[in-house]
Amino acid sequence: MNEMYIVLAVAGLGAAAYMAYRNRKLTERLERADKLFRLSNEVHAVRSEEELLRKAEQAAKQLVRSDQVMLSFVPGEIAASSELSADGMPGAATVDGRSVIMQMKARGRELGLLQAVNTNTHSSFRKEDVELLHSFTAPVALALDNARMYESLEQSVHELQSATAMKERLESELQIAGSIQLSFLPTTMPSANEPFDVCALLKSAKEVGGDFYNFYKIDEEHLFFTLGDVSDKGIPAALFMAMTLSLLKGNMNAKLTPGELLENVNDELCNNNAQLFATIVCGVLNIATGEVTLSDGGHCTPFIVKANGAVLPVKLTKGIPLGAFPEFTYTNETVLLEQGDRFVLYTDGITEAENAQQEQYSVDRLERFLGLASQYSSAEIIDALLMDVFMFADGAPQSDDIAVLCLMRR
Repeated sequence: MNEMYIVLAVAGLGAAAYMAYRNRKLTERLERADKLFRLSNEVHAVRSEEELLRKAEQAAKQLVRSDQVMLSFVPGEIAASSELSADGMPGAATVDGRSVIMQMKARGRELGLLQAVNTNTHSSFRKEDVELLHSFTAPVALALDNARMYESLEQSVHELQSATAMKERLESELQIAGSIQLSFLPTTMPSANEPFDVCALLKSAKEVGGDFYNFYKIDEEHLFFTLGDVSDKGIPAALFMAMTLSLLKGNMNAKLTPGELLENVNDELCNNNAQLFATIVCGVLNIATGEVTLSDGGHCTPFIVKANGAVLPVKLTKGIPLGAFPEFTYTNETVLLEQGDRFVLYTDGITEAENAQQEQYSVDRLERFLGLASQYSSAEIIDALLMDVFMFADGAPQSDDIAVLCLMRR
């Protein structure tokens, strides 16, 4: 009987010891799970890849109870070629029990390998350590993917802010450039008491452009006028336009013919090696007689609109554009403006304006329009012409600069 009690007592003690062991193991597993959950949350709060590596390394040391754990995120190319497995865990391997390598995946993408190395020569990773690190890989991979996306987003936002600031600065500079360009053009029209009526308009396709015009009285007997078109658009064309207008005004005087003026300006532009050129027509009106002396630098054919509505093309001898090559001799030709006649200059932004069907406004359409505008003032002709061109384009974007000048002898 005593032996039976002894056996039962031993069995009871064994069962108690087993239950205590199981409880201790369960407690340890719960503690590990709680620690894994807490450390995973800490890792997820990180937004920097560099900080994430530091946090993950600290968390791994706590998980495997080692002071000598080092982590590294190896590029994805290595992971893509690795076939790793250990202890029934896909994507995990140990080397001599002292190094653990885990594949990292997040959102279906391979991010690389997480390597944990125990540098303590007196201990190795246990199976429980490998299991914990393997479980830890998923939140680390997701945190790494989030950190990289966050850093990429920050970089994109920074680049967008920089691009926006640059765009705003460029727009401001272009507005200033446009104001400077307009300052080169005459801003006041002649008095109604003058025996002539002259008006001009410039509408650039961009903020600044290359079309230009000018008119002013050389003296009480002569009116100088010009209109031209630089071969480029934007800032380079605007600079060349400003240079050309400055040279035209700086060289012109009552003793110089339009042809001689173009020769001087052409030589100076060629000497400056501006690498652009400008077509141009310039003329001088004898205010008393109506005689107009003209010289052409490869520009569009002007028109005279007679008081009776007849439209006459003025076929000038074509010279080369300004700045094309030096020492060219420009010719002078004379036409007569009778009272009520109008002289019209324009750039090809008028005749080559296109609609949605890519049809051009054309010289013929311009000539027909001018025939209907013989009773208009210079300003009214220009306003009506631009309206006609824009109605023809029917919403198609303006692709070239437009300049028009109209001179009428009263």
